[in-house]
Amino acid sequence: MNLINNSTTQLLETAMSSASTRQNTISQNIANVDTPNYKAQKTVFSHELNRAKEGQRLNANRLDERHIEFGGRPADDAGFVTRRTNTMYNHNGNNVDIDHEMSELAKNQIYYNTLVDRLNGRFNSVRTVLGQGR
Repeated sequence: MNLINNSTTQLLETAMSSASTRQNTISQNIANVDTPNYKAQKTVFSHELNRAKEGQRLNANRLDERHIEFGGRPADDAGFVTRRTNTMYNHNGNNVDIDHEMSELAKNQIYYNTLVDRLNGRFNSVRTVLGQGR
């Protein structure tokens, strides 16, 4: 059993990467709040959630190559960035809603901090198991 590089750690790593991508998109929107004709962007990851739900399977160790293999880790796909073109908040063609972007930024920061805390907890558990913890 691999204590560090397992499916849970990889899932947390993917989630942190996704939150980082979302943070960059939101930051771009905030930076361009006054840019004429700038269209706000949104990072979409719903396809990953749907694939994860469909691909949920049990993981097992095969003791014999004749045993049926099941489980596995779904492939990593990055989210994609789309532009919101159906709204306009400013007279110059810009559709960045600063209040919405700031609330999304705060939500994403809380989500990212939660992932960091969870990952730290996993590493602290490994340190304790190895006898180097408290």
